[in-house]
Amino acid sequence: MKHPATDDVTLLLRAWTEGDRSAESKLWPIVFAELKRLARHHLAKERPDHTLQSGALVNEAYVRLVAWNNAEWVNRAQFFAMCARIMRQILVDHARVHRSHKRPSRAGKLSLDDVVLVSESKREELLALDEALKRLADIHLRKSQVIELRFFGGLSFEETAQVLKVSRLTVIRDWNFARAWLQVSMSGENVD
Repeated sequence: MKHPATDDVTLLLRAWTEGDRSAESKLWPIVFAELKRLARHHLAKERPDHTLQSGALVNEAYVRLVAWNNAEWVNRAQFFAMCARIMRQILVDHARVHRSHKRPSRAGKLSLDDVVLVSESKREELLALDEALKRLADIHLRKSQVIELRFFGGLSFEETAQVLKVSRLTVIRDWNFARAWLQVSMSGENVD
């Protein structure tokens, strides 16, 4: 990802945190394209007529961010990490609302790569991923954050390392561990 206005975004986020409402109105045109890219990343494998479109995902994320009164934005990376988390929650909420009444069997193994977000046929897998991520966060918080930032946020290994303030190699190790842990967890095997 290229971010030519990283310093501008960080300055505007800090001003917004301090209560400058004009900073908010200057910030959104700069970050909108990146938020739209994040939303498209989430919805890339969906059919074109799906009920949740990237614009709606960005708008809902915007509404939730603006309503968050006590946010203390430190920098661009932290802001986009939170946007990724909010978008993930929106997608999970959407899947829960539209979930079928009959739970499908999870007899086969699922991998993180197999989960197609918000897909009509994959709602249960998204919800299973969300539940597995919560369990992973209980025992390995940073590893769950790596999955969230990379898978849901589309951040690179370097950007994830910057957000979490760890080395790139640590992120790669956490990514590999967490993917394996989630695959086992989502297949119904006991990982605890």
